[in-house]
Amino acid sequence: MKKLIRKKDVLAATGFKNSTLYKYISEGRFPKPVSLGERAVAWVESEVEAWIEARISARDLDGGM
Repeated sequence: MKKLIRKKDVLAATGFKNSTLYKYISEGRFPKPVSLGERAVAWVESEVEAWIEARISARDLDGGM
């Protein structure tokens, strides 16, 4: 079963600020949120985790930072 996480958890996991999160989403560089209602969204936890893992893998392939 997929788990949804709210924005505060996404920001904590990624270290992003609000504006960076939405900039990356608009550029297609971060998973899109799922609408929970008229004014509420959440992200699929596994998609956020996969995005983080991809960043780590890309870093390791580049030989560091």
